[in-house]
Amino acid sequence: MLLILIPLAALFVYLIFLVVRALHKYIKGGPARAEAKEVRGTLGERLRENRARCKMSQEFVAEAVGVSRQAVSKWENGTSDPSTANLIALAKLYGVSAEELLKEL
Repeated sequence: MLLILIPLAALFVYLIFLVVRALHKYIKGGPARAEAKEVRGTLGERLRENRARCKMSQEFVAEAVGVSRQAVSKWENGTSDPSTANLIALAKLYGVSAEELLKEL
């Protein structure tokens, strides 16, 4: 019985240690998450502005790039980011460079 309890207790202590370490890392990562959220927002804004400048609908952009309209909406809302290949396709579609889409304001 004791041979079973000792490894279980050690496992429990190790799991608690991992949870505390993960929470500590999460709490310290707050500024990085805020910065990433801001960058995603500005990328989404630039995507939306370029689409509007070119007078294209989200559906048209989605068909041209080969994704769903919901994916384009998520990119513009900052919920997700386009893959590198999709970002390059968007830049070509909008007639701008990929660097211009990614640059910070």
